[in-house]
Amino acid sequence: MTLPAWLTAVNFNADGLIPAIAQDHLSGRILMMAWMNAESLQLTAQTQTAVYFSRSRAKLWHKGESSGHTQRVHDIRLDCDADVIVLSVTQAGGIACHTGRESCFYQRLDLSGQTPEWQTVDKVLKDPTEIYHSNATAKATPQINNVPSQNRVHSDTNQNDRSLTTHSILQQLDGVLAERKQADVDSSYVASLYAKGLNKILEKVGEESTESIIAAKDFANCDENRDKAQYEEARHELIYEVADVWFHTLVGLAWFDIESDAVLHELGRRFGLSGIDEKAAR
Repeated sequence: MTLPAWLTAVNFNADGLIPAIAQDHLSGRILMMAWMNAESLQLTAQTQTAVYFSRSRAKLWHKGESSGHTQRVHDIRLDCDADVIVLSVTQAGGIACHTGRESCFYQRLDLSGQTPEWQTVDKVLKDPTEIYHSNATAKATPQINNVPSQNRVHSDTNQNDRSLTTHSILQQLDGVLAERKQADVDSSYVASLYAKGLNKILEKVGEESTESIIAAKDFANCDENRDKAQYEEARHELIYEVADVWFHTLVGLAWFDIESDAVLHELGRRFGLSGIDEKAAR
């Protein structure tokens, strides 16, 4: 593909990428940094909406495609070395960060003490689990240990979460769900579910089950040999949707003060039993 003259002036790195910084059009505050390739930069210029390139997914992503927090681009600037882009944008919803904050740069280095220390200085404007309501990661890991849940674009994982076993994850979820029953209705997604009652929780279980069925059918139609990227994305989607089902089922159990261990024990009881005999004995 022959690049237009203006794109040939851009100094993309060895991977064909250039860092792009988004600033608020009115305040000038830096909202986020992401990567662009030639195609995403050209689309940004054509549509006047921010389009980036996801290194983790190796594909283009329109800012706000999951959250709805799109960016309208007013101005595109290139630095003196032609290797950094600055976008002047209007941020839809006033939230650019996947943590629900205005800016991804919400930590400030405090130099007032004997040792420098990072401090969070921006408040969460909206619970990420509400922003990414269609994103299973956001819902399936709701601020455990006060660590905001991640989304698909930002692949950073908290170090504490890496060391968790499956059992301890379920135990921590049990604890979080129990705490949310006493929480303010506007403080979290789970608290809002409890406030809406059992029928709403069961409705969500049914909704997420349907989405997992659709994801499974989509995955079944993928051919790994023909399109590996599509195959991996469909596999990823199925895992996220099933995580949604599990999570909302746990919310339903917590409504009745039943912990996940009860289900694990029941599954353990079934080991060594014939499924046909077990069903007949019900």
